[in-house]
Amino acid sequence: MKRVQTVIRGIVGLFLTGLFASVSAAELVVWHAYRGGEKAAFEKVAKLYETKMASKGIKVSTLAIPYDAYADKISASVPRGKGPDVFIYAQDRLGGWIESGKTVEPIDFFMDKPTRDQFLPGMLNAMTYKSSVYGLPLNYKSITLIYNKDLVKTPPKTSTEMIKLAKSLTNAESGRYGLAYWYTNFYFHAALMNAFGGHVFNKEGKLDLNTPETIASIKQMMKWFKTDGVMPTEPSEALVSSMFNEGKVAMVLNGPWALGEISPSIKYGLAVLPILDEAGKKPMRPWLTIEGAYVSASSKQKEQAYDFAKFLASEEAGLILALEGRQLHTNAAIYKDKRVSGDVVLKAFHDQLSSAEPMPNQAEMTMVWSPATTAMNKIVKGASTPEAALKEASETIQASINALRKGQ
Repeated sequence: MKRVQTVIRGIVGLFLTGLFASVSAAELVVWHAYRGGEKAAFEKVAKLYETKMASKGIKVSTLAIPYDAYADKISASVPRGKGPDVFIYAQDRLGGWIESGKTVEPIDFFMDKPTRDQFLPGMLNAMTYKSSVYGLPLNYKSITLIYNKDLVKTPPKTSTEMIKLAKSLTNAESGRYGLAYWYTNFYFHAALMNAFGGHVFNKEGKLDLNTPETIASIKQMMKWFKTDGVMPTEPSEALVSSMFNEGKVAMVLNGPWALGEISPSIKYGLAVLPILDEAGKKPMRPWLTIEGAYVSASSKQKEQAYDFAKFLASEEAGLILALEGRQLHTNAAIYKDKRVSGDVVLKAFHDQLSSAEPMPNQAEMTMVWSPATTAMNKIVKGASTPEAALKEASETIQASINALRKGQ
């Protein structure tokens, strides 16, 4: 009898072990870096997915990670078999993670035509690397023109109009300026560079930063700063935000992330970045960062992870993320909803989309930021010419690229 009881206990133990393993396997771990309203909306979508998957016992555990540590945490954890099943991040790191291996799972196998066709134009390209799709695009961000309605009655449509207006609103002695943006930051400068026809990489993927077009774009920025004198010195995102809130700057170039920092006392408007007369009447083209949902290469439940990513990209989830999280979702169908199309902020950044350029997702892109921004600072401080600074930055970046290729 005792032997039978022992056998029964063993069978029950095995059953419970299998049951607990099943429960454990049914939990999807998702990493993101959202805060505030974005975080609340994202968690609401995760709970909605849980409700839909209740019959299968699927649970979604979301973890918000501080942005500054986020990319390094992914790079350190996922290749070692740890970390999430799904993670959310912009496309600029994608190439590096793919080249290093064991981080992002290709998802072409899972994708069907309706999923591919649901996105706004160009969005899926940002998730594509060497002809394979590695993520589903969720939302996009770019800079646009934000202006103080008490100071600017009609937003400028051309750079000539913008600088003329900025000059009339500038009084450097009292600390007031017509225009402000973080012009020493290469990300923000890209709007001018792209308008002039400059780029970081050529069509073959080779570094091509030091070009007459990019040099011309920097000289244009320096004209606004030095000659026209319409922008403050030593810019930073914090300075731009505080000056706008104090009514000391009439127009800023910034993204949707900055809107939450605007004081309730400031009545602001948004408009598409102006046409750049000096670049042959081409529109300013800011970089477009596109966040995607990626299936972790270390996930033990990749099919379920993809299904969750697919739900995040759906119209149903998109409406929640747009209306409650204030995200610019990539699902084209949501912009037919009057609540979205009638939203001033969502519409403004959607309008900017047609004059925006997806940021490169090549592995080498991570090597560009520091040298390029160092070059911008040297130029602005008068420590180097645009030609010399770009030459030095290009040599530094190319050396890093060569070292990367040698190590592979």
